[in-house]
Amino acid sequence: MHDSIYDTAIIGGGLAGLSLSILLAQKGAKVILFEKEQYPFHKVCGEYISLESKDFLHGLGLDIEELELPIITKLVVTAPDGTQLNQDLDLGGFGISRFTLDQYLKNIAEQKGVTVLENCKVTDTVFTDNMFTIKNNSGDFQAKVCCGCFGKRSNLDIRWKRPFVKQVNNKLSNYIGVKYHIRTKFPDDTIALHNFKNGYCGISRIEENKYCLCYLTNAQNLKESNNSIEEMEKNILSKNIYLKEIFERSEKLYQSPLSISQVSFIKKSRVENHVLLLGDAAGMITPLCGNGMSMAMHGAKIAAENIADFLQAKISRQKMEHSYDEQWKKEFSSRLRTGRIIQRFFGKNWTTNLFIKVMKLFPSLTKFIIQKTHGKPF
Repeated sequence: MHDSIYDTAIIGGGLAGLSLSILLAQKGAKVILFEKEQYPFHKVCGEYISLESKDFLHGLGLDIEELELPIITKLVVTAPDGTQLNQDLDLGGFGISRFTLDQYLKNIAEQKGVTVLENCKVTDTVFTDNMFTIKNNSGDFQAKVCCGCFGKRSNLDIRWKRPFVKQVNNKLSNYIGVKYHIRTKFPDDTIALHNFKNGYCGISRIEENKYCLCYLTNAQNLKESNNSIEEMEKNILSKNIYLKEIFERSEKLYQSPLSISQVSFIKKSRVENHVLLLGDAAGMITPLCGNGMSMAMHGAKIAAENIADFLQAKISRQKMEHSYDEQWKKEFSSRLRTGRIIQRFFGKNWTTNLFIKVMKLFPSLTKFIIQKTHGKPF
């Protein structure tokens, strides 16, 4: 057991965890962050960030303009049958890899005084006498507040027996994600979402003239392809003519793709065993309901404000937990609900083809859906 008691312990050093650590450090809190990987590292992620988070990132100390990142203002959506929808993005976004962004934020966190422990896997949290003990391979640590920012699926989810872990696989709970960095010819100012049977693939530019190619599909597609990602891309994804062209003309910059499995979009709780949950741990964001990275950072802002009030004895622990949960739902529930509804149209080829044709016929509907699935600057 370490003698030092921290104000807040954060499990997971992705966007939500790093942002939260910086915000709390800026407020004078003593913060420790546990990350099971070693920075910098790649993540399965779309790597497009809505400009709703621009001012927030500036507040953390990250100057987007200085990084000269590609600004994305156009959306292209294609159906399996080749129908193409084009739409301007009113707010727009920018492209940056998680490899680069997380490293920048980790450096800022350490400059602000956050203790960052890498290669450190948390195995359990114990809450007794109004204090947390966080158990991990680096020892036991104590903190007044504990936050889980550990991503899509964790050993803690299983240990806590969270409902989504036990739920039988269905349309929203058994996805796989695959990501590449590639070099290709594609407009710098455009993000595309190419649909195929039971999945969709996004492509957009990031730093250093590279592109992020990331797709989600159900596990059945992989099973039907003899559990071969290459075979699945050739026989299923490439039936979309635009994806076929991308796979044929692009240079893959990874020796093998990054992949994750058992991705679930089922509803999740925001508090477990008095641990505040953020980012994907609080609710996996479908690509069709806006921008998950901006939502993770916005969630960190909401959490930081409530945690600061608790640490300053302005509110009780119960009030902190309830207030965070209610504010999170107020801010994001509508976007998540809209995304889940839209997602049901993207699966069978005929429903996807029809949905995109209808959106193409009614530009005002397309604009309305984009507005419903994106937030305002925070």
